[in-house]
Amino acid sequence: MIVMKFGGSSLADVPALERVASIIEGRRARRPLVVVSAHKGVTDQLIAAGRAARAGGVDGADAILGELRARHEELALAVGLDIEEPRALLDRLETVLHGVGLLRELTPRTLDFVTSFGERLSARNLSALLRHRGTPSAAFDAWDLGMLTDGKFGRARPRPECEERIEAAVAALPEGEIAVTTGFIGRDRRGRVNTLGRNGSDYTAAIFAGAVRAEELEIWTDVSGVLTADPRVVAAASPVAALSFEEAAEVACYGAKVVHPSTLEPARRHGVPIRVLNTFEPDQPGTQITEGGAGADEAAPVKAIAHKGGQSVVNVRSTRMLGQHGFLSRIARAFARHEVVVDMIATSEVSVSLTVPPTKGLGAVLVDLRKLGEVTVEEGRTELCVVGSHLRDTKGIAGRVFGALADADVNVEMISQGASRLNLGVVVADADAATAIRSLHRALFE
Repeated sequence: MIVMKFGGSSLADVPALERVASIIEGRRARRPLVVVSAHKGVTDQLIAAGRAARAGGVDGADAILGELRARHEELALAVGLDIEEPRALLDRLETVLHGVGLLRELTPRTLDFVTSFGERLSARNLSALLRHRGTPSAAFDAWDLGMLTDGKFGRARPRPECEERIEAAVAALPEGEIAVTTGFIGRDRRGRVNTLGRNGSDYTAAIFAGAVRAEELEIWTDVSGVLTADPRVVAAASPVAALSFEEAAEVACYGAKVVHPSTLEPARRHGVPIRVLNTFEPDQPGTQITEGGAGADEAAPVKAIAHKGGQSVVNVRSTRMLGQHGFLSRIARAFARHEVVVDMIATSEVSVSLTVPPTKGLGAVLVDLRKLGEVTVEEGRTELCVVGSHLRDTKGIAGRVFGALADADVNVEMISQGASRLNLGVVVADADAATAIRSLHRALFE
């Protein structure tokens, strides 16, 4: 059995759905289990509808609801789905939004319920199209196939018994029938809908793949695998043939959006290879992710350049740090207390620099940090990370990296290396990021 996950861009409209159906039918011999995201843009619309209802009552969400109804009824007619199915789901959504509008309140629980409708609609559309084309198929909400979550709205995780439940549910499916199930969502023990976070459909697919010990997890998106850099920045970016799980995790955590970081853990734990493929160029080999990362470019010292913009650098300086134990732990507790994530860290004898993503909690953290020393914040910064398994074992790589940045006249404001053998990270101004990435790509790949 294989697990195939299709993202929103792969399911955008009827031609896209037809393309996906053809890809699935071409793999029937491998017994595919299909996991889907919402149709492109639908999750954003659902979030907007919830916020509009909170701000102005259900009337405020009417225009968005009208767009959702028109789009899904049109899709249903085109794929042969009984139009009453999307109507019933969207009627229920409207009822929920009515409650949001009356209370002028959109709780995390309600928002999870609202956003769950996107995947539920897309799964039914794709399954109907497969049946319409003569391929036996049935649509399932993920909880119908055992997806039991822990009840943490917006960032749910599977419960320990989830894998056993999934394995049993999938084993009971009719032979020869393709199951199409929802990504992104599950239910907790109280029957409440939880979401696994934005882009959580990849994670859902990995949970299913691990539970059924799949031969492979295929993640179908709109690019031909993990690329050497963001193609929106570097026109010459090319697919990486193979990555190890560790390399893929570094690339994902530092900004590449092709694979969700959480996806890797269930697949790695169960030894399930991941292949990232392009729905629009299905004959391309894509990128394979395995434990060892074996491939044509296995020995390449650098595999990819990842980046995250819009970050802030927090600098804490205090002479009290010198020779004093426990000082770093107090800094760490300030961030933990206010649930602010830290990405990169660099230290000296009397100062610490840390990068953090945009967050509402940073102001409270700064109040605590100013009790420890002098604090400054630099906003509008980009983390650039050069990733590769052989990075620290290859002489001259750091020189090439910093030489490329110097050639591009880019100032490096922070350096982080050592915590990971796979990653050389630097921080530059947002305004310099594109120039820096292009120069690095020329030096390392072209």
